[in-house]
Amino acid sequence: MMRSLYSGVAGLKTHQTKMDVIGNNIANVNTTAFKSSSVTFADLMSQTTQSASGANAATGVGGVNARQIGLGVKSGAINVNISSQGSAQSTGNPFDIMITGSNFFVVSDGLANYFTRDGSFYVDGVGNLCMTSTGYNVMGWGVDPETLSIKQDTVQALRIMSADNLTYPPEATTKGTVTGILDKNDTDVNSEAGKTVNLNLYDALGYEYTARFIIKSTDNDGEYSAELTKLLDAKGNEIEIPDTVELFGSSTSVEDKNALTFNTNSYSWDTTNRLLKDKNGTNTIADLSLLNSGTDEQKAAVYDAVAAAYGYEGNTQGFLNLYVTVGSTDYTVKQLIDNASSGSTTPSIFDPDADTSTTTFDFETAGRNFVGQVLKFDTDTGLFDSIGGNILGDTTIQLSKIIANTADNTSNFSDIALNWSGISMFNNNGTSTVTATYGDKNGIGTGRKLGDMIGVSIQRDGMIYSSYDNGMTKLLGQIATASFPNSSGLEKHGDNLYQATMNSGSFDGIGVDVTASGGYMSTGVLEMSNVDLSAEFTEMITTQRGFQANSRIITVSDTLLEELTNLKR
Repeated sequence: MMRSLYSGVAGLKTHQTKMDVIGNNIANVNTTAFKSSSVTFADLMSQTTQSASGANAATGVGGVNARQIGLGVKSGAINVNISSQGSAQSTGNPFDIMITGSNFFVVSDGLANYFTRDGSFYVDGVGNLCMTSTGYNVMGWGVDPETLSIKQDTVQALRIMSADNLTYPPEATTKGTVTGILDKNDTDVNSEAGKTVNLNLYDALGYEYTARFIIKSTDNDGEYSAELTKLLDAKGNEIEIPDTVELFGSSTSVEDKNALTFNTNSYSWDTTNRLLKDKNGTNTIADLSLLNSGTDEQKAAVYDAVAAAYGYEGNTQGFLNLYVTVGSTDYTVKQLIDNASSGSTTPSIFDPDADTSTTTFDFETAGRNFVGQVLKFDTDTGLFDSIGGNILGDTTIQLSKIIANTADNTSNFSDIALNWSGISMFNNNGTSTVTATYGDKNGIGTGRKLGDMIGVSIQRDGMIYSSYDNGMTKLLGQIATASFPNSSGLEKHGDNLYQATMNSGSFDGIGVDVTASGGYMSTGVLEMSNVDLSAEFTEMITTQRGFQANSRIITVSDTLLEELTNLKR
């Protein structure tokens, strides 16, 4: 038989192989992260009819080259164009990820690790990051619970939406900052009610509260009283604070010359029966005898009514803390009221100066007692000087004294270190801008409520962060990648997966950071196939012509054999 006949058959088979590769490339022109392949040809073998001979120096005859007849062609190699980056296709899905560089994602079916460039991922029902097509787990590194940083050890499945990650734990507020301008001409600061400053805070369970401070001017220029008057929950309900608990400073006094005028337009006193009545003396507003025998609610109502009669409606405690000096003794307004309720002959609300010859109910206070701190400014510069004697401006709200858990005598609150040094006493056209915010100037110690997960983001280095509606973020893990000395040596496994081979290099089970080799990850995009249709169609044409030419070899060889058989007829 003629050797050319077999050479033609070998050519047909080899070109058919190349056509199969081209067809597969074109079929996968839209396959995510598909890498095209190409075929190289090699001659099959050659039949040597005469070996080469060397030159004969004795006879002067030259050497003769070997005579070899080729016996066809074979596929030399099928190479995967794995290093060529495919174009980016935008999807808008935050879990679609494209690697720029030569690295591979690591995925697992639970038994073995595979490698892929297909970054089409989703989160399954138990919170694992998985391949969309196969459900294989995306592998990466977890977070060290002690350092809260990535621990790059053996890769593991990334469970980014576990029960622990769906919420961010609350934290009690531990720091606060007071800033702004306290204008001495502000009518609020100079009023009986004072300037109200609210500080929002959280307890350890994430419940929000408001600490309400009152700042009031005193009789001394550049000196103000600062006191904590109320602690309110998120619904505006006042948290009960025992009288024995001083949350903000201790009991102190300031000078506060103030003439208190009894409101005769609305009220009148019945001193005989110890009653506060309306101005006509018809209706009883408060019965002072209840201070001796009434309930706590009745007693509170009496004090409130008397405070309103002297212009302190809504600021009963401030009214009761005022004091007058009779002779050499100081009496608080509360003592004056209590004395009147018991019929005592000592100074009372009916006779503040203890002078029976006078009948006026008006009196002048010498100052006031309050539980809090004295806030001072340098009157020359208007800058903060001290609070409670502390020139650094640091004070403490001892909220931990509010016992919430009586069983174990613990509190859900933490003490708050509050800094007042950011206040100045500049002229601001009679308007004060004092505000209190949780956290120090660096935002530390703010506290927070319980946070619900509102989003997940993946960084360029594969770090996965979750964000919460309380403003916090949390590191959930990092997507690991694999790098091979010879990535073209990887073996295709189907489903856009590859397996390591002896020629690709092995996977060490740990992986590498994608940025270590200059690569990075992009979210919301996928890598497209790197098949070049124009090149594939060109290769198809040359392959078709090669196949056609080889078929002609078989046809011509057959004709020659036919002529040979026709020699005998």
